[in-house]
Amino acid sequence: MGKNYIKMISWNVNGIRAVMNKDFMESFIRMDADIVAIQETKIQEPQLTDKMKNIEGYESYWSFSTVKKGYSGIGVYTRIKPQNVKYGMGISKYDNEGRIIEMDFKDFIFFNIYFPNGQMSEERLQYKLDFYRDFFEYIDAYKHKGKCLIIAGDYNTAHNEIDLKNPKANEKRSGFLRIERDWMDRIVNNGYVDTFRYLYPDTVKYSWWTYRFNARANNTGWRIDYFFVTQNIIDKGLIREAFIDNNIYGSDHCPVGIDVKI
Repeated sequence: MGKNYIKMISWNVNGIRAVMNKDFMESFIRMDADIVAIQETKIQEPQLTDKMKNIEGYESYWSFSTVKKGYSGIGVYTRIKPQNVKYGMGISKYDNEGRIIEMDFKDFIFFNIYFPNGQMSEERLQYKLDFYRDFFEYIDAYKHKGKCLIIAGDYNTAHNEIDLKNPKANEKRSGFLRIERDWMDRIVNNGYVDTFRYLYPDTVKYSWWTYRFNARANNTGWRIDYFFVTQNIIDKGLIREAFIDNNIYGSDHCPVGIDVKI
């Protein structure tokens, strides 16, 4: 008897070359997921090795930054063959940073997204806010047609005070600014559901820790990696589990995931 669900993982690896030199393959095999979305690969296409690309039992798909080397970039490993794969949303200022892979699996459309970080400058914060607006406008068109959407990735924003260790100290820092959190509110109010918070409304768990101040050992973290799904997936009772795997190391983020009933 096979399992009756699809396991999906999202993990910001903070450099695939670095994580490959740690125990990425060991962790990957242990996670035993059907779809693994990774963000912040920090490589260009010529640097993609056979070891990175070809994991037994999986196909892989990649998007790269064409504007800056060693920056951004995402990939998806999947055991299930997609019907169609798209890169980007047809807006070059986002697409050339290698942030979006869209995969049509017939029963659902899966998005691996590396949302921008707004900490560098006012311009980058505005870029991040524009990205939220334009991306959700883009996928709303699918939602209005009744499609089941799964949007995995590093959203680079902690939504509420429960989602980071020191909310007060960080309220003027990008990643927890009111203007960013308003966007998270908007996403929720627009019919997208944070799967982990839906199943575990009061659970304090984080997915990212700064490398400084011994933050991970002290669990001084942020929850900024999410699986959002459209309300129709919730209404059909298809989310079997949502999880954050704090026991996997190798990056400043840990994997997050969901089990979706087939």
